This record gives sequence, C-alpha cells and structure tokens, in this order.
Amino acid sequence: MLSQSITNHLPGYVYLTLRYLLTYCTDNDNYKYFEYDSGQWLSNLPYEIETRAFHGPAVATDLSRTLHSNVDIVRCVRSLSWSSQAADWPTRHRNHGWPDSAIVGRVVHNGCDVVGIAHRLCRQHERMSKRQWRLSFSRAEIVLINSWMPVQQIVYHMLRVFMKTERLTDNGVNCEPITVSNYHIKTLLLWTCETEPQSCWTRNLNIVRICAELLRTLSVWLTDARCPHYFVNNCNLLDGYCDLEVIASQLMSIDETWLSTWFVNNYIRKCSELCPDNVSRLFNDVSTSMKLQKAVSAVVDWRLNTALRDMWLMLQIANHFIPHIVSKLHDLNVRSCVRWITEMSKVDTRLLIYFNAVAYLHVAYIGLMSISGFSDKLIDDLATISGLSISTRHHNHHSSELSLIKATKLMKVVAIKSRGTVQPIEIELSKAYLHRALRCKDSNSDSIYCLANVYLAVLYYTTGQCQTAIDHCTLVMRSQDHSQCSSHVIQGELLPKIDDDIDSVLGLAVFYQHIRRAALNHQQTQHVAVFSTEMFAHYLHNRCLSITQTSSNVEPRRLGKCINTTQLLITDVLALKSVYHKFHYSPITLSAAELNTSELVELLQKSAIEHLTTYRQLQARDFGSVVMIVTTDYEALYAYKHGDYQRCLQLSTQNVHTLLNATRTVDVVTYPMFIPMFDDDIVSLIALTLIVDPKCRNSVNAVITQLTLALYLMTQCQLTLRHSVTSLVPTLDSIEVAHRGHVDCRTLDHLTLKITKRKILAYIT
Repeated sequence: MLSQSITNHLPGYVYLTLRYLLTYCTDNDNYKYFEYDSGQWLSNLPYEIETRAFHGPAVATDLSRTLHSNVDIVRCVRSLSWSSQAADWPTRHRNHGWPDSAIVGRVVHNGCDVVGIAHRLCRQHERMSKRQWRLSFSRAEIVLINSWMPVQQIVYHMLRVFMKTERLTDNGVNCEPITVSNYHIKTLLLWTCETEPQSCWTRNLNIVRICAELLRTLSVWLTDARCPHYFVNNCNLLDGYCDLEVIASQLMSIDETWLSTWFVNNYIRKCSELCPDNVSRLFNDVSTSMKLQKAVSAVVDWRLNTALRDMWLMLQIANHFIPHIVSKLHDLNVRSCVRWITEMSKVDTRLLIYFNAVAYLHVAYIGLMSISGFSDKLIDDLATISGLSISTRHHNHHSSELSLIKATKLMKVVAIKSRGTVQPIEIELSKAYLHRALRCKDSNSDSIYCLANVYLAVLYYTTGQCQTAIDHCTLVMRSQDHSQCSSHVIQGELLPKIDDDIDSVLGLAVFYQHIRRAALNHQQTQHVAVFSTEMFAHYLHNRCLSITQTSSNVEPRRLGKCINTTQLLITDVLALKSVYHKFHYSPITLSAAELNTSELVELLQKSAIEHLTTYRQLQARDFGSVVMIVTTDYEALYAYKHGDYQRCLQLSTQNVHTLLNATRTVDVVTYPMFIPMFDDDIVSLIALTLIVDPKCRNSVNAVITQLTLALYLMTQCQLTLRHSVTSLVPTLDSIEVAHRGHVDCRTLDHLTLKITKRKILAYIT
C-alpha cells in the first residue's frame, strides 16, 4: 500500500505519459481507448488493421477470432441527414466555444445511424426485441472525442477503466438494476467539455483531482436519477431506474487519496507487468515518492523506446493489408476509392502515398489483363484515384456533356501543373473522357463534336503526337455547320503552352477585359480569354504542320470562309491578325485515334514506382533506427524491367552492400498488381509457391526481402552485361550469407536465392 504522502499528489506528468501505455490494457474493449487516446492516425483505420494493431502480431494471423471476440455486431442503417430529434444541438448556445462551428459542421455532415437494438424494458418481449431500433450518434461522438485535448482524452480513458474494473452496480428490488456504463461516462465528459472552460482542464493540472470531481458530479446525477442525453433534448438516460443511492454514495466517498492509490495499484502496476522484469521489479517497493517516480519513469521510457518499433509493425501490417484488399476487388469503384483516399489521408500520409501506388498498379494490371483494355468504369476509378471528383447528380452518367466536363476539369489541372508522371496520366485521362464524349449517342451536336475534337488535338499536340492532332483539327475544319459552336468555346485557362503567339493573345485578352471593366465600371464582364472552335482548329492545324514540316500553299478561300461564316471573338481577331501569314491548309488522310492502353499502363507503372520510392524514403527517414531500409529497390526493379542494366546494377550493388549484414530488413510484396514488375523467373517462382499452398499469399511465404531482390537483380545484370567470372564470386558469397539469414518459412526467398545461385554456376561452367 502506498503511503499517504505519496498518494496525496501524484505528479500530473505521470498520467499524461500514460497515453503511451493505452494499448497495453487487457480487457477486450480497450482497442477503442487506443482509438480515441492515441490521436487520429489510428482512429480511422479499417477495422482489420485496428484490431491487429491492438492485439499485436501474435493475434494478427487469426483475424476471424479477433473479430468474434471484440465486436458486437448489430444491424445498422446510415442516415445521411442529421436527426430531427437532435435538431437543436447544432445551434444551441455554448459559452466556452466547444465544439466550435467547424466541428459542429463535420458532425452534422456525417449524419447519424439507426441501429437494431431494443429498449431495455422490451428486450424480453419476443416480438419487440427484434423490431425496435434506436438512434446512434457514434459517428458524432468519434469526431467530438478526437477534437478533445490530450488531458480530456486521458481522463475519459481513466474513468472508463475505473468504472469497468469496479463494476459499480445497484441491484434494485422494484425496478430495473443498473450498472454505470461507458455511455454514462462518455455523456458526462461531453457535457463537461461543453459547459466548463478549457482552463479547468489545464490549470494546476492534476488528473486524479479532475477524475474525482467528475465522479462526484456523476454521483449527483445518480442521486437525482438524471443523466441528460448529450444530443437529444428531453431524453434522460437514467429514466426508469430507481434506488440509485448505493452507487451514488460509493462515488461520493471517493477522494483524491483513495483514487491515487487505486490508479497506481490497478492501472500503472498492471501496465508495468507487461514490461521487462528489470522494469516491473521496480514496483515491488514504491514506498517513497522518489521510488514511485523512478518506477513510473522506467515504464514510460520503456514504452517510448518500443513505440517506434510497434509503429513499424503496424505499418508493415498495412503494407500487406492494402494490396491484399485492393487485389480482392476486380475493379476499384469510385465510392471505395473516395473512401480509401479520405481515410488514408486521415490516418497517415505515408499510407496514402502507398495506397496511390498500389491503386495505380492495380488499374494498370486490370487494363493490361483485360481484352478490351481500359473500360469506362476503370477510367472513372483512375480519375478518382488521381483526385478528380465530379458530381453526376444533374447529368446522365453516360452523357457527352458529363464526359466533357470531366475532361476539361482534368485539363485545367494539367495546365497549371509542372511536368511529372502524374500529369501525363491526367492528360491520358482527359483524352479518354473526350473520346468517350465522342462515342456517346448525344455527341451528334456540332458544338460537342467540334469542342471535343479541338481539345483532343490540343492534348495530342502537348504529348508530341502532331499527326493525330492534325487529324482532329481536320475533323473540325471539315464540319459543315458551325452555327451551334458558339455555345461552346475554347477556354484559355485549359490550354497548356502552345506557343508565344497564343500566350500573347491570351495576355492581351485579359488586359482588354481589365480595361473594359474599369472603363464601364462593371464588376463582371463577359469572359474574353476564349477562342472559337473552328478558328482555333485552323490555328493548331497550321502549328502542327509547321512542326512536322508538311505545309502547302495558302488556301485563301478556305480561310476566308472561316472568317465570313463564324462569329469571331476578340481573341480570334487578335490571333488571326498576328499569325495570318502562317495559315496553311492541306488535305490529309484521317486516322482513327483512341486511348493507347500500353502507353497508359507504362505511365501508371512509372508513377507507381515514383510513389513507392517516396514511400521508401519516408520509411527510412522515420524508422531507420528500427530496421535497415534501402530506398531504391523499386527504382532498380523498374530499371531492370526497361533494360537499363547499368543503372540497375549500380543500385542493386549498393543495396546488397547495405543490407547484407542487417539484422532486420523490409519485405517486397508480390500481390497480383506487382506481378508485371517482375521478370518471368520471379513470376514463375511466385506461381509455384501458390500452386503448392494457395493460402501462402497472405504469409511470409509469398514475399521476398529487399536483400533477396537486390541479389537477384544484381546477378541478372552481371550476367546480361557479361561480367567476368571473378566478379561473380563475391556475389555467390553474398547469396550464401543471405541464405543463412532467412528462416525456413521464407519459401520465396529461398527459391529466389537458389535460382540466382544456379544461374551463376551455369554461367561459370
């Protein structure tokens, strides 16, 4: 038992540091505490990751058991609208600014749920117990709890542990017996956070004092049989209960001294039992304040030292979980993409980068394996992954107008971005939507037809395919009727760099608009940084001809017809005036152009490799003290795939030297979307492991380490580049070292190293 001098005032920092210990509580429900108390990065993880993180690697292999032991499954219907029963909650007066308007807006936007749980007085009724439903505000509560200060989250956690451990129950004789539940504690904390100023949580910080005061408030509620629902007015959570004085008197008798002793003996000591013996033994004697402080500090230090390792284990689980789930989906749909991207951005930016890479590879893999290439649905999924979100509420899902809107939105992004691997993907997506617009049944309108073809010409010109751009310009120039084209114009803000003449025209147009607005004193005038479709088609046609050096004599009649029959815009006049002498026209043979599947696959793979390399760099930066990580394994794999053997050899050799004697290395996953990145030998070995044991996909049997991959790539490059036998001897030695470092269950590692060794021996002999 602790002496009174110690328990009167335990240091506040002791309890603040307990936030690092929350994963080590042993009751089934405590993964929720970790969800709330450890910050938002874990709270929004998909359930499988969350439960595995809480229970650790030992239970990670038995997810079904985890699900059944830690989850109460209830029927649930999502309501996207905020409940009318809680209509006054968003607008009620709050004296201390919590929750603020932004948090209230998020809560209301998330809506609520209706769950299939009957009222406690009806649960014994056969019919009513199956037909009653109640409102659930769990989504709102998670948002609110995650907005709490750390001290508020810790107090909530500590009170939950206390009430769950003590199980304060009043077995009423004439009415329903009651056990103070977590929901009563949660409601108490929500009301306190709203009605009390923040200073009461931070002034003279003492977690024990705060907990004791809250328990006394709860005892008053129990005495009055009144626990007001936080969201719904006129709803008493203690309605129908009676004879609550026993629990109330128990809570009222709790003071800071008693509660301090309870926390040390029932919580901190319990956490210490999970530490190494040299740490837990310190709690055998905590008779003085100095000894207690030393013991608690040792627990905290141990947790801080192991936190990075545990976080790494969590990230490794996610490395397997994300491609595993994505590979199960034949097609990522737009809704799931939006959800994944939203949740990953909340969880961890590293995982968002990794998810984007996996998603790009998955889309490339589906497009590569499909006979028809990239379907419209797959294009929509890819657009969502790339960050394009278009509301289709007021459009036909397959209308040319909607496809045109999606294309122009992507073009606007492309126009303001610097070059990179993502930008070419967005260009190809824009082309795909424009081709889709031309395929739609309602694309017969001359305005849609001409506009889509001009934008396609612009995009093909941007990617250096001038002949295809000429083809699309010619389709516009040969159109018989441009009377409807005035309803759609070429927007200057969507155009990438064409040439200096167009830049000058657009600059003059913006200047003209500014002068006109100032002169006429109008807030808004008609937008003038636009071109008519036919005139711009003529201009771009001429521009492409000048690049391909396929020009012919000027055809004044054709150009004159364009000027006479089209309602010219101010930008048309400026462009024609400045470049009139450059216009040429030459009949050509048209060629059909559609989305280039192989080119898009290549762009997706290249972008995925860049994302994966960035992900490796972040891993090495954050976890380099826990595990040896090289950042160029995917880059070397990509170089080998594209025949750049010198670059691959350089990177792989460096990686082998770094990893050879490392005690802990990183895995390279081999899920289906990664298969196209490997050569035939590796793919054959992966297939062999799956034939022998199809279930090994989700175990270490079907992954290889960075070291194994680096040795294989280095050997392949040495053999391809015809290196001397002498230079291959150190490689054989490294293979032997790697073999000894792998446990027997690393099937794919051992097979890969064996085939690598056999290749060298065959080359030597």
